[in-house]
Amino acid sequence: MGKGRLEAFSDGVLAIIITIMVLELKIPHGNTPDDLKPLLPVFMSYVLSFVYIGIYWNNHHHLLQAVHKVSGVVLWSNMHLLFWLSLVPFATAWMGENHFSKWTVILYGFILLMAGVAYYILAHCLTSIHGKDSTLSTAIGKDKKGIASVVLYMTGIGCSFIHPWIGFSFYVIVAIIWFTPDRRIEKRIEQKDT
Repeated sequence: MGKGRLEAFSDGVLAIIITIMVLELKIPHGNTPDDLKPLLPVFMSYVLSFVYIGIYWNNHHHLLQAVHKVSGVVLWSNMHLLFWLSLVPFATAWMGENHFSKWTVILYGFILLMAGVAYYILAHCLTSIHGKDSTLSTAIGKDKKGIASVVLYMTGIGCSFIHPWIGFSFYVIVAIIWFTPDRRIEKRIEQKDT
């Protein structure tokens, strides 16, 4: 089956996730810069989550550009990814409202971890139906970047038990690693087109 509906549905869900997150930003009671200070934790959590959703949208786009077909397993793998990403607005709001307390940062990290695992599963489901010599398979390779991200999420969750800001810093590091779009897939597509 074609990939068009999968792409369109995923784009719509990710757009809704971002919309839900921005609606959680409440207008302060007052009109001075000091009135914005209590909103700083909420805004910080929003910015990181916005970046994460953008990263997933960008890399999901590149992933699907490298494939020609999807299967039922791919559809369910994609739903698995979207499920975890749909929980990001809840975890974002809870973490921001509670000023990055331990359990909120742990839950946020757990959701990011599960989204990372779900993306890994989706990518490998796609590579299995396109073969080991496909553009996607050769671009992803052993997916060291994806595996490293999962390890960093787990480390961040563990460090959150010591201090939430240490754990949060690991989540920021993963976002920085992925902020630049995954050029492995783009390069393979460009090589194939020339």
